[in-house]
Amino acid sequence: MADMVLSGKTALVSGAARNIGRAIALEFARAGANVVINALQDEDAAEAVAEEVRELGGEAIVQMGNVVDRETVEDICAATRDTFDKIDIVVSNASTRGQVDYLDMDYATWRHTIDISLDGTFHLTQCALPDMIDSGWGRIITLGGFAWHLGYKRRAANLTGKAGVVGLTRALAAEFGDRGITANNISPGMIETVRPASAGAMPDAGATPVPRLGTPEEIASAALFLADPKQAYINGQIIHVNGGLYYGS
Repeated sequence: MADMVLSGKTALVSGAARNIGRAIALEFARAGANVVINALQDEDAAEAVAEEVRELGGEAIVQMGNVVDRETVEDICAATRDTFDKIDIVVSNASTRGQVDYLDMDYATWRHTIDISLDGTFHLTQCALPDMIDSGWGRIITLGGFAWHLGYKRRAANLTGKAGVVGLTRALAAEFGDRGITANNISPGMIETVRPASAGAMPDAGATPVPRLGTPEEIASAALFLADPKQAYINGQIIHVNGGLYYGS
């Protein structure tokens, strides 16, 4: 059994019905956290994750809704406080990864893709930060990706949104680091996930120094490391989990 390093803490995880978000929710539950499962569409999948959390001995609630909408996020935060009193950890994971040729991309697609990553992170963190400030402790973990560091064809909106999230993460690290709150970004490499058709084919990991796809559980392990109360001096960082595919800041 994992050390219960998050016992008594409450984590709000967006995009938690599957893949990386689900793995993080379960990893945090194993560490003793209460978990709020947020998802946009598949309520059955979200409820299944919540049940897995309970089977691990944790407490969980499901809060459906689009994190781009401020009123929805405020409702999610209010429901979290009603159930668990406060929010200690925010994991901003919700995003979309469509592939569109840049010259064919309409503005609505551009705006929608960026809004989910960047505005969603803004709403979630601004909503939860008062609880963290009152507690004198908090963890903000955002999800990025190696592609925006390297550049990637047909993903201009996604890469721009993820780059903005890193900028916001570092701004929060600077502004709230003296209040016991850390903010860090995890940049996954090529991870084996269930992907919509719009995301394109699963990449070939043969050129990666560790020649395989990573797993959602490996990203979740990094998230737990950052959430651990002992890691109070890691702040404003990008943690690359990519098998050596990319080295950089």
